[in-house]
Amino acid sequence: MAEPTVLATDPSPGVRLLTMNRPEKRNAFDHRLYCDLRDALRAARGDDDVHVVVLTGAGRGFSAGQDFAEMSAPPDGEPHGFPSFLDTLCEFDKPLLAAVNGAGSGLGLTMLLHCDVVYMAESARLRCPFVTLGVVPEAASSFLLPLVVGFQRAAEILYTAEWIDSARAVELGLARLRLPDAELLPATLARAAEIAAHPPRAVRHTKQLLLATRADAVRAARAREDAAFAERLGSPENVEAITAFFEKRAPDFSRTR
Repeated sequence: MAEPTVLATDPSPGVRLLTMNRPEKRNAFDHRLYCDLRDALRAARGDDDVHVVVLTGAGRGFSAGQDFAEMSAPPDGEPHGFPSFLDTLCEFDKPLLAAVNGAGSGLGLTMLLHCDVVYMAESARLRCPFVTLGVVPEAASSFLLPLVVGFQRAAEILYTAEWIDSARAVELGLARLRLPDAELLPATLARAAEIAAHPPRAVRHTKQLLLATRADAVRAARAREDAAFAERLGSPENVEAITAFFEKRAPDFSRTR
């Protein structure tokens, strides 16, 4: 039997811990992980005993984003899991905390923009590598990232694709706190338990009000990004970037001009 890609546990009353479980792939998203994490979030949303969700990664990484070995549609022809996962994440109306235990790249960063509070391990770091792959940002990050860090900083993050360490992430507002690696998950779970002890309907209603302030803008940004991403996927720049990745060489974008 295959190892589950998402581990769901309840470490304290009202708290659901979801652990992305592809450590050998640094928790990169393939079709199955998209679908399993989507289903785990839906189950948590529909369970009245779950008041707060904490999201983390197994092993040394938080999430490497898209698994490059699976860039196309699933082989069995069913719809790809990414859109429905993102729908569920954007609409998740209970408090969602992230414990970023290691590197987060691509979706490993942009999904944090949909979390309510983000805590990072001191050794963790984040990156938006989209332009280096010949594509564009996703998950409404072209709207949410400037909203969180400001336009100039967002532009610099997206244009340079540089790594952001945990101290810089806190300074930018991408994370609330940086914590010693060994203290990250216990501290995040303790804060989740504190929130879960409050009146659950009042907390959920508050989350719904927060979501409503940006729901229309997030939908519009996703539509723009989806159209641009479809245009860029399979472009000469994207093909060269992915080919270079698998050939373990520096890409040569002069070939694409």
